Amino acid sequence: MKKLMATLAAAAIAFGGCSSSGNSGASGESAVVSAATTALTIGLTYVPDIQFAPMYVAKEKGYFAEEGLDVELRHHGAQEALLGALEAGDEDIVFAGGDEMMQGRSEGIDVVDWATMYQQYPVTLIVPEDSDIRTAADIKGRKVGLPGPYGENYYAMLAMLKSQGLTEEEAGIQYIGYTQAAALEAGEVDAVIGFRNSDVTNLETAGISVRTIDMVEGGLPLVGVGLGSLGRSLDANRDAYVKVLAALDKAVAFAQENPDEVLDIAEKHVPALADAQARVAAKTTLERTLELYTGSDAFGSQNAEAWEAMSAFEADNGIVTAQVPAKDAYVELAN
Repeated sequence: MKKLMATLAAAAIAFGGCSSSGNSGASGESAVVSAATTALTIGLTYVPDIQFAPMYVAKEKGYFAEEGLDVELRHHGAQEALLGALEAGDEDIVFAGGDEMMQGRSEGIDVVDWATMYQQYPVTLIVPEDSDIRTAADIKGRKVGLPGPYGENYYAMLAMLKSQGLTEEEAGIQYIGYTQAAALEAGEVDAVIGFRNSDVTNLETAGISVRTIDMVEGGLPLVGVGLGSLGRSLDANRDAYVKVLAALDKAVAFAQENPDEVLDIAEKHVPALADAQARVAAKTTLERTLELYTGSDAFGSQNAEAWEAMSAFEADNGIVTAQVPAKDAYVELAN
């Protein structure tokens, strides 16, 4: 665990006015940083993208620094293992699916999810607006595309098939890589499984009118994107992680009120947002992403019933070789 204890204010003066690591807000204001800071690296499990806007905002506006945190945001490479850097000690926190972290735990990685960011599971069934598919039951005998047999799309697909009593063959499941828009537009598949915040927006941007359909009545037995750390890191830095939540809570609230300024901040990480059309699509993705954070009174709170349901689901569907007790996979840090 990497920790950096900043010098006390008096010592800072003695060393020529050196200051502890802080961030300047988008308007140029200096963030207030506590005398002692904790250095943390947060792993973002995808390339720079508008979906990570709350992280960018918390750093740019100084919300992390105000909590006494010196945060580095680290995006993962395309071929990088989801939890590899966390396990190696190169990251203190990972931003990943609760379902993925539970699977990692089953493989011997002592990862503990300590906050659920997406209070709504982000995966959905997507069909053309004029499709006669109205419910998940209607996929029998059709063709349904998703990237591959891995990750949140795949887990959601398994839950949908189980709820309908269907096999992959009966539902015409096809692994098509990240070609949802092209496959749906060309009629190569009748439906795709994707993310309601990003994939739906991408399809609409491509000129394809679509609808979303609930995959399981009553909701998927899965826990969405959250923040996780190795058990020993959580034990050593619990107070710091509570502060991470406080900073991100402020960032989400700011993003909800100031979407255009957030796009300006995100553009520093995603230069493509300088394009007017890309910016319009990104704003829609941002709005839909922020909606995923809602649904609970406490920011980042955990749902015990959802974790128990997912524990059983992953064991029943062979996602884990042995059931991971829910009580071992998560803790509650939200207030």
